[in-house]
Amino acid sequence: MNILLATSNNGKINEFKEVLKNTSINLVLQSEYDVPPVEETGTTFVENAIIKARHTAKYTGLPTIAEDSGLEVDCLNGRPGIYSARYSGEHATFQENNNKLVEKISKYPVEQRTARYWCVIVFMKHFEDPTPIICQDSWDGIITDKPRGTNGFGYDPCFYLPELGKTVAEISIEVKCKLNARGRCIRQLANVLKNMYK
Repeated sequence: MNILLATSNNGKINEFKEVLKNTSINLVLQSEYDVPPVEETGTTFVENAIIKARHTAKYTGLPTIAEDSGLEVDCLNGRPGIYSARYSGEHATFQENNNKLVEKISKYPVEQRTARYWCVIVFMKHFEDPTPIICQDSWDGIITDKPRGTNGFGYDPCFYLPELGKTVAEISIEVKCKLNARGRCIRQLANVLKNMYK
């Protein structure tokens, strides 16, 4: 089945492809349709994912998967949250966001640097779909005092996994997709779609 993936983030695209590689789902990228950006005016990950899914489904006429995700840090009262991608400003780089994060948590002891990645994935059959499928999950970790590793994207170099003794940027994409919230959400959705499109 052909489903449009509403993201231009190559890291997210690679994770979707990794998890769905042995399924019947054929991801069509929004870059093939030159989908214009939409303003994410929601106050939650769920709202923003729905905004992106509805916009892209309307523009392309295809069933659409959209995702919104971010990092919630406890000692920062949940920031950067829905502003994770633009934590240090519009069009911020991953490095700029990581630098700001490390600066903000530097005054807190490690036991207070608990955090979690949140991921919400929305599937819409069409842009007027009144019952979109919503999958949500989280992944717990600790924010490090300096970035480590070169794999992944976003806050992966600062997101430490105590059970592995590594940051997310120090593990492979295969391991990451087995453990992270996005991988779990994609598998949830794949199971639903498998039953929907028998």
